Formats: sequence, structure tokens, C-alpha cells
Amino acid sequence: MHFPAEVNDDAIKRLRRIEGQIRGLQRMIDEGSECRDVVTQLSAASAALDRVGFKLMASALACPEGQEHRDELESLFLKLT
Repeated sequence: MHFPAEVNDDAIKRLRRIEGQIRGLQRMIDEGSECRDVVTQLSAASAALDRVGFKLMASALACPEGQEHRDELESLFLKLT
């Protein structure tokens, strides 16, 4: 099963943004930033990653192939959360 091009493009764009957030987190830790600030940014990156997962899951379930494998997809996604 493949995702539609617009879903792929959106997911890649979001993942690249998250990648930048993770690099920023590494920099914050290296520089000794306040714990509260690091945790806030970590929470934002985690939520962004969850949103990518939800969008991909919704797209997978919306296509006919996804409906055939609905239980399997839901099980895989639940393992990630």
C-alpha cells in the first residue's frame, strides 16, 4: 500500500520540521538550557510526530487497501502510541 503523493509530501515536510526540532533539542541540552524549556520543546516535537502518524493512519484507512488491513493497521499504530 502506498500513500497518495500529497500525503507523502505533507508527511515529509512535517518530518523535516520535526528533525529540525530534534536538532534544536540536542543543542539546548548541549548548551545547558533550562529543564522546563527542554521539556516544552520535547513535548512539542512528540506531539508533532504523533500528528504525522495520525495523518498517515487516516490516509491508510481511507483507501480500499487500508480497509482490507484495518485491524492490522490499527494494531500497528496502537503499538506506537
